[in-house]
Amino acid sequence: MNTLTIAWKSIKQRRLASALTALSVALGVTLMISVLVINGVIDKMFNQTASGYDLIVGPKGSALQLVLNTVFRVGAPIENLPYRYYEELKQDPRIEEAIPFAIGDVTEEGGFPIVGTIPRYFALEYIPGRHFRINKDGKFLPGTWDAVIGSAVARQNNWKMGDEFQLIHGSAESGHVHDEKFKIVGILAPTGTPNDRTVFVNLRGFYQVSGHEKPLEEALRREAAFFGEKIDEAKLKQTLKEHEGHDHHDHSGHDHGHDHGHEVPDAQKEVTAILVQMKGDRLRGFSTIKFQSELKEGNKAQAVNPIQQISWLMTNIVGNVRTMLIILTGLIIIVSGVSIFVSIYNSMSDRKREIAIMRALGAGRTTVFTIILSESVLLCLGGGILGILLGHGLVFAAAPIIEARSGLLINPFAFSSVELILLPVLVVLASLVGFIPAMTAYRTDVASTLSDT
Repeated sequence: MNTLTIAWKSIKQRRLASALTALSVALGVTLMISVLVINGVIDKMFNQTASGYDLIVGPKGSALQLVLNTVFRVGAPIENLPYRYYEELKQDPRIEEAIPFAIGDVTEEGGFPIVGTIPRYFALEYIPGRHFRINKDGKFLPGTWDAVIGSAVARQNNWKMGDEFQLIHGSAESGHVHDEKFKIVGILAPTGTPNDRTVFVNLRGFYQVSGHEKPLEEALRREAAFFGEKIDEAKLKQTLKEHEGHDHHDHSGHDHGHDHGHEVPDAQKEVTAILVQMKGDRLRGFSTIKFQSELKEGNKAQAVNPIQQISWLMTNIVGNVRTMLIILTGLIIIVSGVSIFVSIYNSMSDRKREIAIMRALGAGRTTVFTIILSESVLLCLGGGILGILLGHGLVFAAAPIIEARSGLLINPFAFSSVELILLPVLVVLASLVGFIPAMTAYRTDVASTLSDT
């Protein structure tokens, strides 16, 4: 009978105490695995998703809010930019691509974010080296009232090609339901990004939805203020007279498959953000920084590097929270190690006779020392393995809940490289906490112990 077998039998003799001790280790490891895996997945997803383009141009305000709203569709937009600004930005010789986004509505069913954009968005890489793929016979927003939906939207709402839906302005619970309907003409293949939980509609149709166009006078004044221009009141009155009644055009009752015949003037259009790719390869970084500086000096808009903002978020906020959680779970594991020490050490007084008999039957001091140390290692390793299984089980169970509540996509089968050193660390911890009880067994005086009993 080897030392591990003897150690296992000793553990079984104290089933309840051993089980509770191992469980305390398992709970600490479970928390650590969950923190490491979920944080690793979120870190990877945030940084990958934000790297498909160079800059996001949006209104002045919080750069992080602009990135979160545009890329991850979290939170509300800062403000809007005039459509004319987007048209001017497209003409900048340094810019390769300028993709407009209009955000603010959600679906009536499921509350998924609506993004009004142009078909060109789907021709670009959503992550470097990865292109959008669409279902067979699907199309990328060719018509005014067309929509493309993400894979998670199709799955959760049970939507399919040809289905129609309506937009809600505001929240799904309290917002106004627009009369116009969009038709699904494509379903995106899974991307592992917020695009999976997004509904994309043709930008022309988005503007033609009743209430999406700004009142003409307000729109003209806002545009003039944005560009620092003076309003010619006489010209403004003439323009308003020409468009009299246009702002109150009735959109209801129209078939989504036909053009309303109501093209919204550019002055009444706005964009939430513009995704920008700069031209060139060798000087691309320099032109990007220069372009950002130019916008920063003005008061029109801002150009934000999404990767920088996400890195700041992950380092200064998420990273600090992760560090605190890891420290907390580490302390839990250490406390569990102390409980192993207390459990084995307290049992030594009851096992002195057992140890003395083993010694009398020929077991050496080293053998007894190894048996006690093996008990500590078995308890730690058993709890650690159980904790790893529970941790991944917790991630697997939490993934759909996190996705449903926050829109963040968690791979339920994700793995953290730190897990590779977790079990060796537990073995070291077990050796440390088991050393004193093992030395107590090692120093047991056979003659005095047997004579006392």
